[in-house]
Amino acid sequence: MLDLRNLETFLWVSRLGGFRAAAERLNTTQPAISARIAILERDLGARLFDRRARRVLLTAKGSELIDYAERMLQLRADMLGAIGDPASLRGRLRLGVPETIVHTWLAELVEQISRTYPSVTLDVEVDSTPALREGLLAEKLDLAFLHGKTDDLRLATAPLCAYPLGWFAGRKVTLPKRALTFKDICRWPIVTFRRESAPHIAIRKMLSGAGMADARIFGSSSIAGTMRMAIDGIGPCVLPHAVVRGEVAAGRLRSLDVPYAVPPIEFFVSYAAKGGNRLAESVAEVATAIAARHLDVRAIDKRGRPSKVSIGRIQKKN
Repeated sequence: MLDLRNLETFLWVSRLGGFRAAAERLNTTQPAISARIAILERDLGARLFDRRARRVLLTAKGSELIDYAERMLQLRADMLGAIGDPASLRGRLRLGVPETIVHTWLAELVEQISRTYPSVTLDVEVDSTPALREGLLAEKLDLAFLHGKTDDLRLATAPLCAYPLGWFAGRKVTLPKRALTFKDICRWPIVTFRRESAPHIAIRKMLSGAGMADARIFGSSSIAGTMRMAIDGIGPCVLPHAVVRGEVAAGRLRSLDVPYAVPPIEFFVSYAAKGGNRLAESVAEVATAIAARHLDVRAIDKRGRPSKVSIGRIQKKN
């Protein structure tokens, strides 16, 4: 009878193009990988890899096996998901996270993973969405939370959460306590997400439409850095309400009455669409449940302030 572990090893060797890379991915040694492939080839009575080239290449029989192997591993994942105990899952999960979620509910997720999957080792990488998407496609990450939906068929993607954005300023930025115009705000640079981000682009478009295309926008890839610049008086900032809540409560930032609403930033959970991803699928469900519990994060009204519309309604509307 075929050992499913050997089939999984075969898939990783074929995906990563080498025994050494598969050994690193499966946290074992290269001789162990070679032994598993040798046993699989013996059981099937067929040669699966051509080892004469510098890069390990699939034979015709190896290429034919891929579809069968993926279906068998997916069936195992489906069976374990329906019947098995989550605590039985083991291995390493490489999770990609944007900084917005780091500042909101990542700690709760890590705690839940540790409790539910005691045999799972977690590696967390914090980066921008383009880098996280690239990591998923290169199979350097198992699961990631991405800003914006991807149509790449290689990835399974589902809605995760949405964060309303607001305008804020520190004490050193003296602005009237009334509805503000862009002329009021643009006496300082506007500090927000990096240049390629949707919020940055939306703000730039608003300013251009108001005849203020020359206004300065300081982009930052660090939310913590953006908050620090706003607190230090560099200029007003545009950030998620959920992220700055503590700074507002402490009086270091104040919410501004700005009648120019920047669209919410939406996040999706993604992992490789191929079969056998039970751990990634299970953690994606946990993350989605935790995000749903944070429904106190409200939508923004026409003035950019939190309203009584929940995240779930934002997602449904969009």
